[in-house]
Amino acid sequence: MAGASSVTEEGGALASTSVGQVVDAAPAGVFLIDKPVGPTSFAIVQRVRRALNVRKVGHAGTLDPFASGLLILCVGRPATKIIGQLMAGDKEYRATLQLGVETDTQDLEGQVMAEQPVVGVDSVRIAQVLAQFTGDLMQAPPAYSAVKHQGKPLYAYARKGIVVAKEPRPVKIATLEAEVFDAAANQLTIRVLCSKGTYIRTLAADIGRELGCGAHLIALRRLRSGPFRVEAAVDGAQLAECGAAQGLLASHRLAVEEALAQVASWPESSRWPQSA
Repeated sequence: MAGASSVTEEGGALASTSVGQVVDAAPAGVFLIDKPVGPTSFAIVQRVRRALNVRKVGHAGTLDPFASGLLILCVGRPATKIIGQLMAGDKEYRATLQLGVETDTQDLEGQVMAEQPVVGVDSVRIAQVLAQFTGDLMQAPPAYSAVKHQGKPLYAYARKGIVVAKEPRPVKIATLEAEVFDAAANQLTIRVLCSKGTYIRTLAADIGRELGCGAHLIALRRLRSGPFRVEAAVDGAQLAECGAAQGLLASHRLAVEEALAQVASWPESSRWPQSA
């Protein structure tokens, strides 16, 4: 579903349910997964639950189906208790924008709302615009997001054509730089270092608006969350086979104490506060 989880870490939902008389069999731990494009974050959670025969599996921030990259899963109650601490650090993403096209969800899963010619956009203009979105900003949650309004997520209202405006929230973008600009395809790939709670697709739409042509997000990869990097993650595609997944996960388990030690070693300046 477009934007239902969005690339923000709203709440770090606990994705756990009972399955018959399943009893947690694996020791508690933190698992870094490199989610491939396609499956939902919850589908990855289910693969881990089946492989490790556990009930309690939580995530420290989801990724939409079209996005890939680092997904932090916490297995067992001792691990799910520290989700908030694991989510507190800054995030690093690589994002690709399609210039000249705006969608209602601000990403490729939505309906096209407007198309404009891409005129006067070059590396100099791009650098000027990106500089405007660097630093402390106020960002309003998009209509298709999991932010709650009267107990329901905003996307539930948006599906019915009801747009609920929420107050902008403070976010910080420490680094925003262009990596590749494909003028022929009107596509711009950027690297973003930002605080928890930043909506990358909203940032993409804002950049497109400032460039004068509009834009939406067509690709996203989470490279890092706090001290945890995707290079250390298990390939999520290899978790489809339960038998192989069990051994793979067991060899990549981070003990709760080890995960907390890595968080504690991360610079305090990178743990930006985020309003609830």
